[in-house]
Amino acid sequence: GTESIWLLLRQAFALGYRRVEWKCDSLNTASRRAAERLGFIFEGRFRQKIVRKGRNRDSDWLSMIDSEWPQCDAVLQRWLAADNFDEHGRQRKTLAACSRE
Repeated sequence: GTESIWLLLRQAFALGYRRVEWKCDSLNTASRRAAERLGFIFEGRFRQKIVRKGRNRDSDWLSMIDSEWPQCDAVLQRWLAADNFDEHGRQRKTLAACSRE
């Protein structure tokens, strides 16, 4: 999944897009954590955006802008590099560790 998102981000910024948005249900903490792990920045919460399955749904909005992309790209490339995988296909270093390098 991470490589797919990286490829989509790379294409979007190569095409000249200035920002990419990530929106998720505010209760979906896994989605928000994934976005933040990839370098997206929390921008805010749209309260009571829609009614979904009988409840008010708040939506969290995150974004990455073109000036942030080069650093995020470098971190993702280090994490996805072939030498970061062992013989069983597991990463040797976490994405967080790669961002501190």
